[in-house]
Amino acid sequence: MSTEPNPSPAQPPEPPESPETPGRAAALRSRLRRLRPSRPPLAGSGGGTAHLQSALRELGLALATPAAAGEAPFARSPKRWVRTLPYVVVFGFVAALLPVTVTLLVRNYEVNGALAGALATAQTAPLLLALTRPLQAWWVIFAADVVGAFALLGSPTHQLSWPWPPMVVVGYVLLMILLGLRESRRTLLAVWLATGAAGLLFELISQERSDGVQLLLFVLSGVALVVTYALRERGAAERRLVEQETISEAERARRTLLEERTRIARELHDVVAHHMSVITVQADSAPYRIEGIPAAAQEEFGAIAASARESLAEMRRLLAVLRSEDAGGERTPQPGLDKLQQLVEATVRAGVPAELSLAAELGAVPQAVDLSAYRIVQEALSNVVRHAPGAGTRVSVGSDGTDLTVLIVNGPPTARDTPLESSGTGHGLVGMRERVRLTGGSLDVGPLPDGGFRVAARLPLGLSDVPTPEGTP
Repeated sequence: MSTEPNPSPAQPPEPPESPETPGRAAALRSRLRRLRPSRPPLAGSGGGTAHLQSALRELGLALATPAAAGEAPFARSPKRWVRTLPYVVVFGFVAALLPVTVTLLVRNYEVNGALAGALATAQTAPLLLALTRPLQAWWVIFAADVVGAFALLGSPTHQLSWPWPPMVVVGYVLLMILLGLRESRRTLLAVWLATGAAGLLFELISQERSDGVQLLLFVLSGVALVVTYALRERGAAERRLVEQETISEAERARRTLLEERTRIARELHDVVAHHMSVITVQADSAPYRIEGIPAAAQEEFGAIAASARESLAEMRRLLAVLRSEDAGGERTPQPGLDKLQQLVEATVRAGVPAELSLAAELGAVPQAVDLSAYRIVQEALSNVVRHAPGAGTRVSVGSDGTDLTVLIVNGPPTARDTPLESSGTGHGLVGMRERVRLTGGSLDVGPLPDGGFRVAARLPLGLSDVPTPEGTP
């Protein structure tokens, strides 16, 4: 029997009692990885291409796991090299920009060495701060760039870029990338407009020295901010989507579990009510059927009958809550193993070649076990019709005197190229597990090598293995 699309039906795990599970973060990371399925390298490409694709996927995952305030970009990535990457890149830029900026200011712009060193340090060193506090770093670097532009205004060389030297442009674009990964949209817009306003100010101060580099910086900074902010928002949207899907799946599984338990409770009412009614009748009629019963015993029988009637009344009140108004049909007698032959015949009429093997001597079967066995076979055959049309199916029910064994095995689908349902929720397995747990038995389900499916249930015929309320999940 196949409860999921063949050849490899999915089996859902035990439904959680609460969406908040301890492995929530790990589950989200796993789901995020599956959003970016790996692709094999192109023909003729070496292992380097595969490594590059893997690295890009890890960076995409890092963008979908944003760092909190005070953390460097990608600080929450599961990969250590991804967490270290921002520090390596920024430190490399600072190590390269600092000496080059000093040399450029001294040799080309003829700035005093001490002033050149101070400006270069103020323009590059705060990039390290930008890893965790990008906005504060921007205030320092932006102020240093403006002061440097005024300092270069008196340079005798007019052929060099002004107000922003090339090294300033490179460092500022890197700063914009770090800002885009962290700050809000309003802050990014304000930073970009401040950059443009500073460039316009220096354009008005000296149009002769200006070579358009302020316009270039304005455009590059805008592009850097837009791209990084868009990537960050895309990652955040994917993270929220996966989180919502995870919560929805957990809620759906929990709702299915509760619905199945309610259905079982409604069905078991008929079983328990029958026994309570028998107890009541026997206790009431005992003084008339048995001669010579002492008065104390008669009072005891009367108390037993009264307690049984009270319990039966309470059960009827509970049933009124569990049953909806339109569920009147469920008040019919519940089926059992004696109805299996009719169930198999109905499955055959649905186009599934099914056969039943029912042991001749099953012995005394408790009503709860009888009902649970019937429902397990019913759900298994329904799944064969839905997911493996035309598959040969065998239903076997036997007993060794201690346990009732129910086995349903089906082969691969043969009637159609595709099943009637292309997807499965696994809710049928939820019901099977709940019914087996009710009786204290065990359930074994799984695919077969030939593409079929197998369901095996063991239901104890006694009450010793029934779980106590503390043992139930």
